[in-house]
Amino acid sequence: MDHSTPLLSHTVHGAVDYKGRPLLRSSSGTWSSASFIIGMEVAERFAFYGIGANLITYLTGPLHISMVAAAEIVNVWSGTSMLLTLFGAFVADSFFGRYRTIVFASASYLLGLGLLVLSTANSSICAVPNKSTPCSAPKLQLVLFFASLCLIGIAQGGHRPCVQAFGADQFDDQNPQEAKFKSSFFNWWYFGACSGIVVAIPTVAYAQENLSWSVGFGIPCAAMLTGFIVFLLGTKTYRFTVKQSDKSPFMRVGRVFVASIRNWRASPSRIGKDLSNSQQFKFLNKACIVPIDSNQNATACSISEVEEAKAILRILLIWATLIMFTIVFSQDATFFTKQAATLDRTISSGFTVPAASLEAIISFTIVIFIVVYDLVFVPIAKTVTGNSSGITTLQRIGSGMIISTISMVVASLVEKKRLKTALEHGLIDRPDMTIPMKFWWLVPQYVLNGLADVFTVVGLQEFCYDQVARDLKSVGPAIFISILGMGSILSSLLISIIDSATKGNGHLSWFPDNLNKAHLDYFYLLLSGLSVLSFIAFLFVAKSHVYNR
Repeated sequence: MDHSTPLLSHTVHGAVDYKGRPLLRSSSGTWSSASFIIGMEVAERFAFYGIGANLITYLTGPLHISMVAAAEIVNVWSGTSMLLTLFGAFVADSFFGRYRTIVFASASYLLGLGLLVLSTANSSICAVPNKSTPCSAPKLQLVLFFASLCLIGIAQGGHRPCVQAFGADQFDDQNPQEAKFKSSFFNWWYFGACSGIVVAIPTVAYAQENLSWSVGFGIPCAAMLTGFIVFLLGTKTYRFTVKQSDKSPFMRVGRVFVASIRNWRASPSRIGKDLSNSQQFKFLNKACIVPIDSNQNATACSISEVEEAKAILRILLIWATLIMFTIVFSQDATFFTKQAATLDRTISSGFTVPAASLEAIISFTIVIFIVVYDLVFVPIAKTVTGNSSGITTLQRIGSGMIISTISMVVASLVEKKRLKTALEHGLIDRPDMTIPMKFWWLVPQYVLNGLADVFTVVGLQEFCYDQVARDLKSVGPAIFISILGMGSILSSLLISIIDSATKGNGHLSWFPDNLNKAHLDYFYLLLSGLSVLSFIAFLFVAKSHVYNR
């Protein structure tokens, strides 16, 4: 016997090491490998939020862009970056694999961050020297700035779906102990990501506003480089999933839809017994039929291929009902930050809290309640429901949607209070003056949004990963992230529509540059109403959902 070859009983089925060799269960994967990957995620989230949390301030400040245009830029950039994860997942699952896609994406990320730092080099120069004319940023600065955002967006597309899926790959579903760890992995994954955000937002925002934008953008670049090195250090311990089929998973799913359309006239009696009992999306069952008039080389789709296609459809139905949740989710980095900038943010020592750093309250809430959820809530709920995870993923998602709706109602009431205070102190026409209202008033809406994320965002991550086939594991996180991206883009579209509809005929828009004349209270109330309708749709879809086992 070759003693260099591990015993079959000690190896991990369906996985190999970085050289393509069978690997021992005891010396690979699980938390030891996942820790390197989580470390990479902590650094990446630090870098991304270090840029994005205060981006609207940079756009309206050094780049001299209006508030509405700046909010649209932030939402479109964030949304497009997230939608690109679908392309990144396709590339990873069909061609390069998750590990190599992460390496390529990280290189693009570092290049984009480097260009962003370079773009701030001449930010103090005004393109229009005439003081009577509004100042605008130099063209070179704008070109470098938007080129850097494009590179970072492309990097996000390859990085985010693959890192999370690659981390979950380190746990074997066929091993009961590791399967239990995988459920906790998504909680601790989000815990790590939010820990990076908690540190990044106040640290980087302070550097940007009190030192320089070059330093403020340089810190995220250094963090990303550190995370990439940490990720590479774990290479020898990682488990690399072996493909179950030589066919592209996307081709398999697409073939099912094409075949079901081609066979739409076929008799149900010709469908196999194993599928005739599958009532949901029955039209896809016809993909298993070989048409009578087809050529001799034609083959029917397998049952597993049909089930893969059905799983994707089930996820997309849930996806559609969560759009409003993600529109609410996207307000944190835009209007919440602009509100905070108008309030009194001084604390007892005389230190002024950067407006963008308040977004860290969301991540801080998540860090605390992830621990409470995993160590307290799940054991208690498990004794009541008998479910190993405490509650189902869809129950977890729905709970967060309710909390998110409440957060918008609270945000509307707080905004009414802010506008009333500005009116009472004669500051309606003085947007440059600080409103004598403490920033603590905004804390409840931040906390509620963080609590909603603990339920819906983490639940959605686990749901999307678990409900797709093994060869499509990068697609699961990509579908989840694309929901957030679509929410950002639709938020931008909704703002544009409302802005156009509410201004004119002597009336101000809901979103003028002077926030003291704005009506964010109306906007938040509208979002809460739409969230209620979205939740009703979610209940309808979730009730008929069939979990993919």
